[in-house]
Amino acid sequence: MRENIFITGFSGAGKTTVSRDVARQMGWTYVDIDDEIVKAAGKPIDVIFRDDGEPRFREIERERLAAVAAKDRQVVSTGGGIVVDERNIEVMEQSGIVVCLEVRPETVLKRLMPSGRQRGPVVRPLLQGPDPLAKIRAMKAQRQVCYARAHWTVHTDRMSPSEVAQEVVRAWGLLSKQAQAKSAAGTGDLAAMVRTASGDYPVWVGWGILPELGKRVKSVFSPGVAFIVTDEGVRSHGRAAQASLEAAGVPSHVFIMPSGERNKNLDTVQHVYTWLAERKAERGHAVVAVGGGVVGDLAGFVAATYLRGMSFVQVPTSLLSMMDAAVGGKTAVDLPAGKNLVGAFKQPRLVLSDVAVLSTLPARELRAGWAEAIKHGLIMDESLLRTFETKAPAIQSLDRAVASEVIRRSAAIKANVVSQDEKETLGLRMLLNYGHTMGHAIEQVTGYERYLHGEAVSVGMMGAAMLSLGMGMLSQKDVDRQRAVLEAYGLPTSAPGLDVDAVRAAMSVDKKVAGGAIRWVLLDGIGRAVSRRDVPEALVRSTLEALCRP
Repeated sequence: MRENIFITGFSGAGKTTVSRDVARQMGWTYVDIDDEIVKAAGKPIDVIFRDDGEPRFREIERERLAAVAAKDRQVVSTGGGIVVDERNIEVMEQSGIVVCLEVRPETVLKRLMPSGRQRGPVVRPLLQGPDPLAKIRAMKAQRQVCYARAHWTVHTDRMSPSEVAQEVVRAWGLLSKQAQAKSAAGTGDLAAMVRTASGDYPVWVGWGILPELGKRVKSVFSPGVAFIVTDEGVRSHGRAAQASLEAAGVPSHVFIMPSGERNKNLDTVQHVYTWLAERKAERGHAVVAVGGGVVGDLAGFVAATYLRGMSFVQVPTSLLSMMDAAVGGKTAVDLPAGKNLVGAFKQPRLVLSDVAVLSTLPARELRAGWAEAIKHGLIMDESLLRTFETKAPAIQSLDRAVASEVIRRSAAIKANVVSQDEKETLGLRMLLNYGHTMGHAIEQVTGYERYLHGEAVSVGMMGAAMLSLGMGMLSQKDVDRQRAVLEAYGLPTSAPGLDVDAVRAAMSVDKKVAGGAIRWVLLDGIGRAVSRRDVPEALVRSTLEALCRP
């Protein structure tokens, strides 16, 4: 990786001032992409927009970024809209680290209105009209999913420019050390570091790394005793985890629960509580989840609530949990009224995913798992989606290198979103729920028997794509593209024969309902997810009827 730092973020985030300060502190060259564009065009940015239009401006911007990225030891201040072009994101990711300066819309307005420092038509339209704050919110919401691709995010609202610059320098130090460690180890299995209020933790994705669990746990923290929760389907992996932990000097016990979503309930939680009490578990001990999403959700909820909180380790053994459920700290159990209605946020101390264990999964479960990774491509990373389209045979056959890399990339997307919006307060993390509103309802209506979670989400994603089409946000070509990639991985795209009224009723108790309205996650083009609360009921009804048509 080249030694460059690319600073992104919305107008008013302080990119120029911070970039100059960072360059000074590091002794690197400061580069402003807007200045490079002016030099190349021979005229100011507002004149480029007036005479040549925004498409020409974006073309010059892309060309100048590529030229700058070919050099080293630079701190590059980018334009607020540079992240909208996927090609620009890829260039920056391949040429250094990307740091996003996050800023609230209210702070943007406060910073821009008094000083008028910002120049060019990218900013001026925001300050015109009766409600500039609404314009700022709308434009920022459109770009937020692109900003989420950054390797690191600094929230700047309550920080001075010098404090922000110090954070950027710190980010460079930590991320470059991680890269060096990965290179030295020769494994490259660190997918991401998740940044949360309760502390940072690593997400490892590699081939054959389960035997290293004990050593890696001890590298992060030192639990006195480990209480492993696993299920009947993967008890051999639970025992392997126990052997690794005990070899590292961590005494371990194993609780084996029945397999299946139907057992992710408060009755099973009570059994685990009793088991922990009988073995005199303490707060300094750890709960280790070895299994799929059901085990991870339930064990995490236990860790969050027993003794008011114990340390927690995630060792996902299903494809779905590796790429989604194990990362982010969401834990929950089901009630008869709906899925995941009782839960808590409980971040793990580490996540260790051994891709090799997937070879033991039934073919159907493996197929269902790809749904969440494909989802990540659809909502945030079109290049990942293209990988799924072009390398389907290698991915589906679990080619060691290719499969490990796409799972690592998918887990990194989830980790990055969690780092920026840990508890869904910014609305960014909610975008990960693409397809889940209908998917969860389909699971509930069928008693969690007919569809695996990934299969139900696949159907839900088709429903969300159809809603996006009906709202004028997605083209028929893109809907067909989504359908084709899902079907290429053997995933269902409809749920024939289901009771439409029952599915609609189940959706009404979804966690994403607010003020009686469903917060839908839709696509405004491939790779750009948005949240909408204005989807007409008639469109929802017709979409469900199309999905459930016999």
